[in-house]
Amino acid sequence: MSKNIKIIMTILLLFSLVFTTGFTNINNEPQTVYRVYLKGKSLGIIKSKKSFEEYIDKQQEEIKKKYNVNKVYAPTDLDIVKETTFSNELKTNKQIYDEIKDVSPFTIDGYVVKIRGLDTKNDKGTVIKGKAQNIYVLKKAIFTNSIEKTAKSFISEEDYNNYANGTQNEIKDTGKLIEAIYIKNKITIKKAKIPVDKEIYESEDMLSKYLLFGTTEDQAKYIIQDGDTISDVAFNNKISVEEFLIANPDLQDENSLLSPGQEVTLGILRPQFSLVEEDHVVKREQKQYTTETRYDNDQLVGYEKVLQPGVAGENKVTQKVQKINGETVNAVTTATEIIKEPITEIVVKGGKKSYYSEYYGGGYGTVIATRGQWGWPASCSSISSPFGWRWGVLHDGTDINGCGYGSNIFAAQSGTVVASSSKYDNGQYIIIDHHNGYYSMYAHLCNGCRYVKEGDYVEKGQVIGGMGQTGFATGVHLHFAIWQGYPYRGGVALNAMQFY
Repeated sequence: MSKNIKIIMTILLLFSLVFTTGFTNINNEPQTVYRVYLKGKSLGIIKSKKSFEEYIDKQQEEIKKKYNVNKVYAPTDLDIVKETTFSNELKTNKQIYDEIKDVSPFTIDGYVVKIRGLDTKNDKGTVIKGKAQNIYVLKKAIFTNSIEKTAKSFISEEDYNNYANGTQNEIKDTGKLIEAIYIKNKITIKKAKIPVDKEIYESEDMLSKYLLFGTTEDQAKYIIQDGDTISDVAFNNKISVEEFLIANPDLQDENSLLSPGQEVTLGILRPQFSLVEEDHVVKREQKQYTTETRYDNDQLVGYEKVLQPGVAGENKVTQKVQKINGETVNAVTTATEIIKEPITEIVVKGGKKSYYSEYYGGGYGTVIATRGQWGWPASCSSISSPFGWRWGVLHDGTDINGCGYGSNIFAAQSGTVVASSSKYDNGQYIIIDHHNGYYSMYAHLCNGCRYVKEGDYVEKGQVIGGMGQTGFATGVHLHFAIWQGYPYRGGVALNAMQFY
C-alpha cells in the first residue's frame, strides 16, 4: 500500500470515529461563549453567563436564609468574559461551580464602609501610619444608626439631640454650647457585592459594640464586693470611670450605688473612629492664690508659720474646648473676667542655720505632704484629663489647661530641682525633689520656659516655668504629677488631687 493511500485511510478512519461517537471539538461556524476566570486563571468556557449565575443562586439557599436575602452572586474575583470561538469544548455549570465553591466566597448585596485610619505616635515618638479598615453591612441604615448610637456614648443623648435639632439653650451666665460634632476619620460608604466570608453586621447593637470596643466578643465581667465603688472598681481593673459607665449604661454616674453580688462589665474602649466635639464654654473657676515666702533669721531652719492664709479668687472664663471620644484634648481661653482677686498666702520660714544643719548639709526643713498643704501649680484650675486609666493605659498625672500659652507654672511645694530638661514625650519638663520621698513633675512646658535649673532650691509658689505644648501634647496644658519615689525610676505615680 502506497504512502498516500495510508494517509487517506487514516483520515477516513478518524472521520468515522468522530461520526459514530457524535463528538467533535470543532464547529464549522463560530459561536459566542463565555470564558470563566478565577483569580486571573481560566477555568474553561460555558454556554451562558446568565445560566451559570442562576445556577450559583440556586445552589446557595443556605446563604440566602442566613442573611435573609433574595439573591447570591459569584465571587468578586470571578470574571466571566464573552468570546467567539470555533471550539466546542464547553464545561457544564456544575463543573465550573465545583471548581470555585471551596476556593472563593460567594457574595450578596450590601454596603462597604471604609474608615481611614489616623496617624499616631508610639512611646518613642515614631509616627505609626493609621490603618484603614472595611466594615460590611447589609443595610446603610445599620451603619449610620450605629454611628449615632456610638456617638451618644461620648456625648449625652440630651446634648446630642439638642445640637442635632437646633434646640440648645443660650448661655445666660455660665453653660455650654456645642458648636460642632464630626468624625475626624474620612469615611466612605458605597453599595457593593460583599463576600460572605467577612464579618457582615446585620444589627446596630453588634456594630455599635464593635465600634466602641474593637471586638464583638463579650467583655470581662466582675461581681461587686461589699464596699466597692465605681471609681475603685474602674481603677483596679485599669479602666476609667467614663469607660466603666459606657460599658454599664444602666448606671447614671460615678456616684451610682453598687450592690454586693451585682455583675458589671469591664470593657476597655478601643474606638474605631475619632468623634470630635467642639464646645463654647463659659464657667466660673477658682483663681489660685500664690505663696510669698519670707525668712526670719532669728528662727532656725525648719521653723515655718503661715502669716497670712491664702484665699482663692474667682474668674469667669470663656473657652473653646475640643474633645475627642469624650476626652478633652484642648481648651483655649478666649476671655477672662475677674470676679474676685485671690489673697496671697504669706509664709515665714526660719533662716538661721543650726550646727546640725551646717555640719550635715541640711537646711531644707520638713516638707509637708498632707492634704491641703500643697500649692496649686497653675494660675487656672480647669482639669482636662484627670489621673487614671483610659483605654488600657495609665495617665499618670493631671492635665490642667485654660491658663494660656506661657502662663506661670508654680512649684507645688518647696524642694530641690533634680531635673530640668526635655524629652520626646514630656517635652520641656521639670522634676522637684521635696525631701520627704515625694517628687512633683511639670511637663509640656513651652520652649524656653524652664526658669530653674538642676540643683536649684525652690520655694512653694515660686514661678518655675511657663505652660506650653511641647512633647506629646494635643493642646496647651500642664501635665502635673506627684510621685512617691523618683518618676519612672522605681517611683509610684499618685493621684495628685488627693493632696488638695
